[in-house]
Amino acid sequence: MEFQRRGLGVRRRVRAVAGVMAGGLLAALLATISGCSSETVADERPGGVAPDETAVAVLHRAADVLVREGSSRVRTTMETATGGTRVAIRGTGAYDFEKRLGRLRLLLPRDAMGAAEHEPITELLASGALFMRNRGAGIPPDKWVRVDTTDIPDGNLVTGGATDPLAAAELLRGVREASLVGEEGIDGSLVRHYRGTTDIGRAARAASPAARGALTAAADGFDDGTVPFDAYLDGLGRLREVRHRFTVGTQASGREATRARGTAGHAVGVSSTTELYDFGVPARVELPKPADIYTGKVGSPQK
Repeated sequence: MEFQRRGLGVRRRVRAVAGVMAGGLLAALLATISGCSSETVADERPGGVAPDETAVAVLHRAADVLVREGSSRVRTTMETATGGTRVAIRGTGAYDFEKRLGRLRLLLPRDAMGAAEHEPITELLASGALFMRNRGAGIPPDKWVRVDTTDIPDGNLVTGGATDPLAAAELLRGVREASLVGEEGIDGSLVRHYRGTTDIGRAARAASPAARGALTAAADGFDDGTVPFDAYLDGLGRLREVRHRFTVGTQASGREATRARGTAGHAVGVSSTTELYDFGVPARVELPKPADIYTGKVGSPQK
């Protein structure tokens, strides 16, 4: 499996994450299937990494570099694999790192016959909030569902089916150990591949004010805050791709996750990958007006 090949074997468990799946996307993903090393001195690159910087120092400032870049296009993948079956939620969109606003269009997994089980879901990412449209379950198609990400036990690192791109970078502020694996090519650019582990609580304490609330919630919600990762940075220190490996407990995950595993109490591995490209491309995000936000009861996505 790719998780093992990438060295992402550290396991951890979330308390009551799936039970409050406000977006229901991870629960839908689970229901679809029945089932490091020491610091290394980084190489010198123009405008990026100084010769005396360690891998840990480079990763700690990855979020700050993105904010200076302004914006980019985004691809996301949230993938789970169990019993030899791999299922993914994929997203595309753009993100403004200065304003901390993003827009994603998520495609949910297809059924066993290859047919779409749910129309694409639009998500708007903001500081402390997640907005979803075409959520289903009786919600009018022209209405948005708003979720306070500081009230979700995982801080919306996995609940919405995609990790907020800046939150993915902010998680790297908690890196305790990392090594430079080597150099690779991504989209025609030479990047440095780092591998290590980060600590959610440490990242929350070092995070920017806009990200601190959600990461603090995640630090409180995970029994073990240690997260393995693979990160790829270009010569300017820009994060081009990052893959975090989470383990989500299903003992409080509700009917969908229980059906997915067959037995409550098991844990499911979730890999969240964020890819960033076309830096500087405008990310136009307009948040919903209060009148456009649905205030009724939110149910599970319908099949």
